[in-house]
Amino acid sequence: MRKIYNIGVLGAGSWGTTIANLLSINGHNVVLYVREDELFKEIKKTRINNIYLNGIKLSERLKFSQDVNETANKKDIIVSAIPVKFLRDTLKKISCNIEGVVISLSKGIENETFCRPSQIIGKTLGIEIDRVAALSGPNFAKEVALKLPTATVIASTNKETAILTQNAFSNSYFRVYTSNDIAGVEICGALKNIMAIASGVSDGLNLGDNARASLITRGLSEISRLGLKLGAKQETFMGLAGIGDLMLTATGSLSRNRTVGLRIAKGEKIKVILESMKMVPEGVNTTKSVYNLSKEKNIDMPITNEIYKILYEGKKPFDALKDLMNRPLKAENYLL
Repeated sequence: MRKIYNIGVLGAGSWGTTIANLLSINGHNVVLYVREDELFKEIKKTRINNIYLNGIKLSERLKFSQDVNETANKKDIIVSAIPVKFLRDTLKKISCNIEGVVISLSKGIENETFCRPSQIIGKTLGIEIDRVAALSGPNFAKEVALKLPTATVIASTNKETAILTQNAFSNSYFRVYTSNDIAGVEICGALKNIMAIASGVSDGLNLGDNARASLITRGLSEISRLGLKLGAKQETFMGLAGIGDLMLTATGSLSRNRTVGLRIAKGEKIKVILESMKMVPEGVNTTKSVYNLSKEKNIDMPITNEIYKILYEGKKPFDALKDLMNRPLKAENYLL
């Protein structure tokens, strides 16, 4: 018999809502924190998140709150689904003691500090890192919400934290594996969004299947170089959080970051694109973080460099392609 937990989920975007619903379906006592007033009223009335997960009727067991402390107080598990750029400020609002474990669903790297989500959580909430875990993998929220078969990975430095989360989240359509490489899982989850923007640009320019496959493969090489430098394990890059999530996000029609790339390739300005999107494409902010981090660590990341110049310096995509293809020739695994 499954152990029943009291769980608070912070963030009512598509992924936070989906995971809150999944955990509620699994029989847990779940409260979902909804920041926006109008969404809170609508979701309580209709049990549908019509902004971020339209068409999905949420479990009758699921409860909602606009109080972040009520959501976090006396919980066995807290799930954080807050975009990275809002994560620290949101967590600072929590004044209650954190009694259980905290699971991060966020994918990104903070601009100024270069912190991963688990590091922000640990430092801001003042809890030990072995009480923090990160969930990541090839997981589109809408497909999980529709109960389509999905696999993912939960990573923690503490085996007990990982197994507790695995048992709480797993069900007949959501299979959870464990890992002890939280750095690798989070780095993969963050950087794949940069490569998804690049893939979208490539597809938007009609550069072909060869270009997309080459871009994804070389993108994985970049992710690996930075990850290994920051303490990740090589095998993580070939798992669900690595190549699995990269393939999905770089090719899937539901990918927000790939959509950004597609629209850039059609000539739209990044400011206009971001203002028109309801959900946050984490890859835009992550590109800035990783670009600066790669310079600080002296790591060669040519795809990231060109995406940064497209997003933040207005470089034309065809000029970026030209510069990528005309770099000095080298061995394939020259830095691995």
